[in-house]
Amino acid sequence: MEKNVEVKIADEVVAVVAGLAATDVKGVVCLSGNLTREIIAKQSTRSLSRGITLNIKNKEVAITLSIVIAQGYNVKDVSVKVQEKVKNSVESMTGFNVSTVTIHIAGIE
Repeated sequence: MEKNVEVKIADEVVAVVAGLAATDVKGVVCLSGNLTREIIAKQSTRSLSRGITLNIKNKEVAITLSIVIAQGYNVKDVSVKVQEKVKNSVESMTGFNVSTVTIHIAGIE
């Protein structure tokens, strides 16, 4: 017996998934306005959504992230890896189609 089940995913959840994926890329120090990855592990997941804006319409999401890149890493290479990782993570975990992942470089540390 099948039942129609509707699942709603909060924007905050999508932002946290994107934040976790972005900070998992080597060369990303943190999201802009966020703490370093070591401190994030001790904080609530709410801090992972800072530096991320979402535009969600009809199960399609456009994501913008502001990141800080570690000194010595190629900005373009890190940005492309972040885009790929965020897109794949959000799509696989939420079922949403990611239309764009825009990266803003907030700084280099």
